[in-house]
Amino acid sequence: MARRLPPLNALRAFEAAGRHLSFTKAAAELHVTPAAVSHQVKALEAYLGAPLFRRVTRALLLTDAGQAALPLLYDGFDRLELAVERMRAHDTGGEIKVSAAPTFAAKWLVPRLDRFRAAHPEIDVRIDAINRLVDLGREDVDVAIRYGLGGYPGCREDPLLADEAIAPMCSPALLEGTHPLREPADLRWHTLLHVEFSVQFSSWPSWDMWLRAAGVDGVDTSRGVVFSQENMAIQAAVEGQGVTLASTIWTKEDLAAGRLVRPFEVSLPLNFSYFIVSPAATADRPKVTAFRDWLLAEAVR
Repeated sequence: MARRLPPLNALRAFEAAGRHLSFTKAAAELHVTPAAVSHQVKALEAYLGAPLFRRVTRALLLTDAGQAALPLLYDGFDRLELAVERMRAHDTGGEIKVSAAPTFAAKWLVPRLDRFRAAHPEIDVRIDAINRLVDLGREDVDVAIRYGLGGYPGCREDPLLADEAIAPMCSPALLEGTHPLREPADLRWHTLLHVEFSVQFSSWPSWDMWLRAAGVDGVDTSRGVVFSQENMAIQAAVEGQGVTLASTIWTKEDLAAGRLVRPFEVSLPLNFSYFIVSPAATADRPKVTAFRDWLLAEAVR
C-alpha cells in the first residue's frame, strides 16, 4: 500500500523548528532562510488541517498536536540517517571513474596506481584521460583532477599538488656530443620540442618566456617539433630527439631514473595548482573517500 505522507522537506522543517522552538535556528541548521522554514511549516499545517505551533510574543510554542508528533519524527529521522549509512556501507566497492588530463594521468597518476589497487582491490578504477573539462554536474564522473586556482561551485575540492615549476628537460645524451648543452645559449644547436596547450593550460610558459628569464637571445623558437600533448613531448625528450619545457611534478620519475636531466637551473614557477574535485552530492561515498585519501597520501610521498 502506498504511504500517504506530506513532503519530506516540510517534515524536516517542522522537526527542526520544534526541536529548537525557533524558525531562525532551524533555518541555520537546514541552510535555508527563516522565511523558507515558516513557509514549509505553514504548508504542513495546511496539509494536516491543524496548527502545530502557537506563536506568542517573542516565543514559539508547540500545540498539543505538535508535541505528540515531534518525538516520533525525531526518532524517524534518526532511523532514516541510519538507513542511509547502511546503504553507504555497501558502496565500498565497484568502479570509480576518474577524469584527468592525459599527461597528468600518464606521468603522475598511472605510475602510482598499483599502490591503490593493492590497498583497495575491491575498487575498479576507470581513468578517462582527456584535456577538456568534464561537467561534474552532468557527466558520470566520481573524481576529477583539475588544474587552476580552485573555486568549483557545487563540488568538494582538495588541494593536491602545488609549487610546480617548468624547466628544460632532455636526455643525458644531449649533455655530450658535437654541441653539448653547457649553457642556455647552446639551445640554438638543438631541436626545441613544443606543445600546443588546451585552454585549461593556456597560461603554461613558452620557450620565449623561459629564454627571456634565462637572459638568452639568438635562439629561434619558431623551429622544432610541435605536439598536441605534453607526454608526447616528454617521451621525445627521453628518446634524445630534443629539449622540452616540462613540469617538475610530471617528470620526477624520469629524472630519478636518469631518463631525463635538467641541463639548466633556471625554472619558471606556476601560479596554478592541482585539485581533487568531486560532486558535493557524492564526495563522501566510501570509494570516493578512499581514492581521495590515497591521492593525498601519494602527494605527501
